[in-house]
Amino acid sequence: MKLLSTLAFASFAALASLAAMPAAAAPFKLSSPTIKPNGRLPIEQVFNDFGCSGKNQSPELIWTAGPKGTKSYALTVYDPDAPTGSGWWHWVVFNIPADVTKLPAGAGTVNNPLMPAGAVQGRTDFGVAGFGGACPPEGDKPHRYIFTVHALKTASIDLPPEASAALVGFMIHGSVLAKATFTAKYSR
Repeated sequence: MKLLSTLAFASFAALASLAAMPAAAAPFKLSSPTIKPNGRLPIEQVFNDFGCSGKNQSPELIWTAGPKGTKSYALTVYDPDAPTGSGWWHWVVFNIPADVTKLPAGAGTVNNPLMPAGAVQGRTDFGVAGFGGACPPEGDKPHRYIFTVHALKTASIDLPPEASAALVGFMIHGSVLAKATFTAKYSR
């Protein structure tokens, strides 16, 4: 009988300690209602120059709240398959406030009121700030476009908008808490 009561007490204590533990944080996720992971980018996210004739519009992006301690977000879109030796940065946004978890379609146009106050669109490999759509060389294999939102432990990255995407990336990686990503493809 004593063994039974000892086991019952131990079971109760174990359950009580589990109940007292904080709930596990929800996974940090990034999604788009118009882009399927590993799917083909729609014409809206294709560049409108360099022989491409897309709409060059940034997609709607939605992410879950970052982990505890998140003070801001950064967003990047990168093509590792561009024939440059170093890939191609299509979009770089930093200093997105921590209470923002969504960018509407078209927010990547420079000086657009859809971009949250305080957010900075950095210079891409197109040489200008703002979203630049996909435009791989004709006949190339499908290129991968990696969309990533970074939860940062700093409220802001102290860089000018004309800073290179590589410098912004360096600063992002120096203060990242977590990141969420999905990849889409495009070829022509």
